[in-house]
Amino acid sequence: MTRTPLRVGLVGYGLAGSVFHAPLIAATEGLALGTVVTSNPERQKQALAEFPDVRVAATPDELFARADELDLVVVASPNKTHVPLATTALKAGLPVVVDKPIAGTAAEARELAALAEDRGLLLSVFQNRRWDNDFLTLQGLLAEGELGDVWRFESRFERWRPQPKGGWRESGDPEEIGGLLYDLGSHVVDQALVLFGPAAQVYAESDIRRPGARADDDTFIAVTHTSGVRSHLYVSATTAQLGPRFRVLGSRAGYVKYGLDPQEAALREGRRPGTAADWGTEAEELWGRVGAGESPVTGGGRPEPTLPGDYPAYYAAVTRALTDGGANPVTALEAAAALDVLEAARRSARDGVAVTL
Repeated sequence: MTRTPLRVGLVGYGLAGSVFHAPLIAATEGLALGTVVTSNPERQKQALAEFPDVRVAATPDELFARADELDLVVVASPNKTHVPLATTALKAGLPVVVDKPIAGTAAEARELAALAEDRGLLLSVFQNRRWDNDFLTLQGLLAEGELGDVWRFESRFERWRPQPKGGWRESGDPEEIGGLLYDLGSHVVDQALVLFGPAAQVYAESDIRRPGARADDDTFIAVTHTSGVRSHLYVSATTAQLGPRFRVLGSRAGYVKYGLDPQEAALREGRRPGTAADWGTEAEELWGRVGAGESPVTGGGRPEPTLPGDYPAYYAAVTRALTDGGANPVTALEAAAALDVLEAARRSARDGVAVTL
């Protein structure tokens, strides 16, 4: 029996809403993008051009006034609005997906989680980088024991943007929850915790390098996990020569992978999941290498085929959670654990100390 698709209201149509959420929602069987909320006239036109059947609302209040017409709200608006909008949606009886970071503090994230549990509603966090091609490949290597016992995990999300772009993401106003620590840091910390478990201690260095910049644009986070693994995490907009995306060192072998998952670039270019059989795949020359005792740059180790990236899997899992009792793909409590690390990193960088969790 064919089910009626779940009706989705999407709040925000900037980068997160237009590039990631709207296309992925539209590509997911069982979901229907019903309403887009944006007050920007140009973005309203963009939404209607890309999704002619969508309804446009100028404010979240317009959306929540029709709460009985919705089955899911997706919050993809600026960071400072995540908590109030998610709270309003939950109190209106609606399941919620919130873009990362779910909140500015771990305490706020846990309060939202408690509210969702009390109302019996799904509250999920969009951590799409769990479905990056390199991350999925590394998970497979670890599950197969290819690297032995992992000793150190290096993860880099680096860019070369010597001139600030401006906007709330680069604002120095604490209320905006901007800066790379909370932006890209949300991804690398979440991945490290998924792979190697809870954090025991955090040390960080955070700088504002670029003239005119107001928020951190070059940050390093060292996490000691309770498992004994050490994660060295780099997020930067000031990296003139990019390092490997992953370098994972174990007792048996290491894995080194350069380059970013291709899905974001494909989405930015207007390509859509489900329209090509090769979605999320990369060329063989971009595969990482597994080996010991030699540099991958000089041919050491063997090429490791990169698994296809799979961002569509996130919303497919959300749909199963809402219709068939499937598991929440990313819980608010998992996001709170990552925020514990981010808050500790901010404190460590400010005070020049290691922070024990």
